Amino acid sequence: MTSNRWRRSALTPALVIGLATLASVPLGACGGENANTAVAPPAPPPPPPPAPVVPEASAAPAPTVAPEPPAPPNPTGAEVTEGEEHREHHHAGVFGLIVMSLKDLDLAADQKDKVEKIRADLLTKSEPAKAAGKDVANTLADGVAAGKVDRAKTDAAIAKLVTQVQATHEASLTALNDLHAALTAPQRAKLVDEVQGHWEKWKEAHGKDEADDKQHHDGFMLGLVRELGLSQDQADKIKAAFKDKMKAAPQDHAHKEVQDHLTAFGTAFKADTFDAKKLTGAKAAAGHMARWGATRRARFLEAAAPILTADQRAKLAQTIRDHADKPAQS
Repeated sequence: MTSNRWRRSALTPALVIGLATLASVPLGACGGENANTAVAPPAPPPPPPPAPVVPEASAAPAPTVAPEPPAPPNPTGAEVTEGEEHREHHHAGVFGLIVMSLKDLDLAADQKDKVEKIRADLLTKSEPAKAAGKDVANTLADGVAAGKVDRAKTDAAIAKLVTQVQATHEASLTALNDLHAALTAPQRAKLVDEVQGHWEKWKEAHGKDEADDKQHHDGFMLGLVRELGLSQDQADKIKAAFKDKMKAAPQDHAHKEVQDHLTAFGTAFKADTFDAKKLTGAKAAAGHMARWGATRRARFLEAAAPILTADQRAKLAQTIRDHADKPAQS
């Protein structure tokens, strides 16, 4: 945010002093001159000198207003960034990338209602997965508040999430076919490009916290620093603990099954005919995204909870619940 800055100014008026000029009086006639010579009338008296100008008091300097501190990026209650969206909501899977991409299309007037109905249908079909994602969030919030995340409970909640996300895929095949029919060839190509772009942002959003980055430019750690005001010592300890947990159970950052599916989807969706049922890798890709993202978040909070203070844990737990209640950005 940009803060207003006041400039301080002071007035310095000039002191003006008026001086009166006296007119000279003509001398009388000399004795040898004719007595009848007329004597010039005396000059009028000089005007009184003007009153001295009292200098104006210098205006008091305007108080310097301290610039407002910049607001933290996306404070609680503000719209979250796409990276935060990907890190916090794991119920959408590949269909979430498609729904996100719809807003980037330039639609004709007669297309807008059709596409909006398809988008609404996709969101409705994702409600069970959204509820499962909220259960994961509440399980994590309970663990954070207690200072210890229960891995068994969390993994069980994540397994239910994966099942619901894959079921969403199965229920949305007709809607995806309808979307293909509603778009022109250039629009379909644009959608494919946008889906790939959002996928790249998804990967970036989940790939920062194991890097040796003292500035915390992105990722879960940035959220904690911003929301909780972590000390450098806390941040270092959390990052080290998280790296240890991920070494014990490494994650595949290549996401090959998702990328393979998106490549197949792009080729098929740009064609004149399309059948979503023929995309055999879609279900596995959706499950991978849900499990990968939710598990990563769970392990991070598992590492962070014991290092936070009681106040920080309470605040973070409430933030997790609040974000789970917010609708996904789409």
